[in-house]
Amino acid sequence: MGLNLDDKKAVVAEVSAQVANAQTIVVAEYSGIEVGDLTVLRAKARDAGVYLRVLKNTLARRAVADTAFAGLAEQMSGPLLYSMSADPVAAAKVLSDFAKTNDKLKLKAGSYAGKVLDKGGVQALASIPSREELLAKLLGVMQAPVSGFAGALAALAKKQEEAAA
Repeated sequence: MGLNLDDKKAVVAEVSAQVANAQTIVVAEYSGIEVGDLTVLRAKARDAGVYLRVLKNTLARRAVADTAFAGLAEQMSGPLLYSMSADPVAAAKVLSDFAKTNDKLKLKAGSYAGKVLDKGGVQALASIPSREELLAKLLGVMQAPVSGFAGALAALAKKQEEAAA
């Protein structure tokens, strides 16, 4: 049974709200994926803060109209799974990682910063470390000199104690 007009308007409004907060949208074909696998994918997406939904393409086109993602409308055909995230790489990373283990999920296209990406572009975006990973690396780099300095001070203090004794 199809959606009535009010249901369609509600779906477009919900998706439009997600699009307004998104930096990245990735679409993938999902034909043949088992329900259990799709449930696992949805859980991974939820954990990563990614909005994941199967939508009617006409409703998705309406939601992205007049936004930076409008160019993606040309790619919206066939049975598609829509992935959106405020994190620039999260949507691409979730779908790309899942596609590596499940050959029935086929990355189709994406959009980031107003640019439409093909499958290779989505995979390249997915290979970029996430914000949290970059912050962790930066913190490690910043802590290295401090911990080295602290270790040198401890060694110097121990050496002076031994010399005094």
